[in-house]
Amino acid sequence: MSETVAEVGEFRLIERFTRHFATTPAVVLGPGDDAAVVTAPDGRVVACTDMLVEGNHFRRDWCSAADVGHKAAAANLADIAAMGARPTALLAAVAAPQDLPAEWLDGFASGLATEAAAVGAAVIGGDTTRGELLTVTVTALGDLEGREPVTRAGARPGDVLALAGRIGWAAAGLNVLSRGFRSPGALVGAYRRPQPPYAAGRDAALMGVRAMIDVSDGLLADVGHIASHSGVAVDVDTAALPVPEPMRNAAEALGADARGWLLTGGEDHALAACFPPDVLLPEGWRRIGAVAEGAGVTVDGHRWTGPTGWDHFTKE
Repeated sequence: MSETVAEVGEFRLIERFTRHFATTPAVVLGPGDDAAVVTAPDGRVVACTDMLVEGNHFRRDWCSAADVGHKAAAANLADIAAMGARPTALLAAVAAPQDLPAEWLDGFASGLATEAAAVGAAVIGGDTTRGELLTVTVTALGDLEGREPVTRAGARPGDVLALAGRIGWAAAGLNVLSRGFRSPGALVGAYRRPQPPYAAGRDAALMGVRAMIDVSDGLLADVGHIASHSGVAVDVDTAALPVPEPMRNAAEALGADARGWLLTGGEDHALAACFPPDVLLPEGWRRIGAVAEGAGVTVDGHRWTGPTGWDHFTKE
């Protein structure tokens, strides 16, 4: 029988948790002291926090502990990339019920560390505590490397709306799992472990991108944030968003709307951005729409009347 977190105890648990974490040149002092120390050559630090709650963001019968680690890291690292910054470090806090197997935290820490290492970042510390619901909170730090942060507020009429990464895959995978299936594996895997286009954020910043956002809640919802913050209208061209075959086949089998997955599905952590019309889009970016004067988001020139994405406080 595997030991529970209560049987292992807090300090042995921390030792088991932190043994998975490697270091990087940016880390002056890692886990083990009152706080960690990370270099900030730019003089500014980009920071974000994301929380995953069991039952809301993941289920242990659908996702392994390592999957949740990858998922938690990706949600934050994509936010750093969306600011045009380079991720440098993660901190993780876990509230766990007493009967949680301690090996679950081992798997979680391994997934977290592996995803961080993929972008050259390190896990530098965090916290553990007892809680009724398994809850994971991750904070990411990033370096602007001398550039200005890319916000949601810089889009201008005439700009090109572009996308890096894939959308709809995680939503399709969630729909598959919700119906009691475990395949197609490509869709379920996309839900379990997102694949954000991390490097695309920095590439966009170097090419003069004007506004950018992590597509975490749905393309229409998140592009809507750019439209609102920038004071512009954005139109999404669905001809630029073909439905991938695995998604099309799953939609037909489940009686679902594949276009809805593409336009409103979240958790793939693609990047959406607005570029000046004369900019050659960096590799990995593709045009999916246009920016104009006005307000709000339209689809193929028409008002969208359905849901635009995920809202934690209005969804059941």
